[in-house]
Amino acid sequence: MHSIKDAESSQRGGGTHGFYEERLSGLRDLLPYGYGASVLDIGTNHGLVALEFARYGASLVHGCDSHQAGVNAAREIFTEIRIPSRFEVLDLATGPAALELTFGTHYLSQYEIVLFLGMYHKLKEQTSDGTIAELIHHLVSRTARYFAVRTIFIEEVGLILAEAGLRKVHFSALTSVVGPMEIWQRP
Repeated sequence: MHSIKDAESSQRGGGTHGFYEERLSGLRDLLPYGYGASVLDIGTNHGLVALEFARYGASLVHGCDSHQAGVNAAREIFTEIRIPSRFEVLDLATGPAALELTFGTHYLSQYEIVLFLGMYHKLKEQTSDGTIAELIHHLVSRTARYFAVRTIFIEEVGLILAEAGLRKVHFSALTSVVGPMEIWQRP
């Protein structure tokens, strides 16, 4: 088993962040709610968490990451999945306009599930707190049902999500990847 320090170290180097089973830690209760849902996976890495939502019956999956090789892997994996999908490389440190510009007309006004896993603490190293808050508010505005977040700064994100009108419905600290997992719901 890898420590949080190991995971943090591997994240600074880019590329894979945690192992497949670790990335699913805290998300298993949300997977059944993916049936028929549109999913936006911010920080998709290789698309394996998105793949699990597709396996549980998601109707559409979009994902993005700054890691080109990861996005290429996600695109390749989803050539075998018979649902609409789109994976893009983009830099979220510039704010929410990057999502709108990159996805264009394919960017939905609402996704039933938005995943924001392991992104907050990475963005804190790259951009201002104001830009991050603007991005999270934007993502919340695109969240129809559930917003899942994992970060070492879970309290900071929780304040933003509560302020945006979501309510926390799930918490898990049983994870070996960086930070606890929370799932928030639109009332």
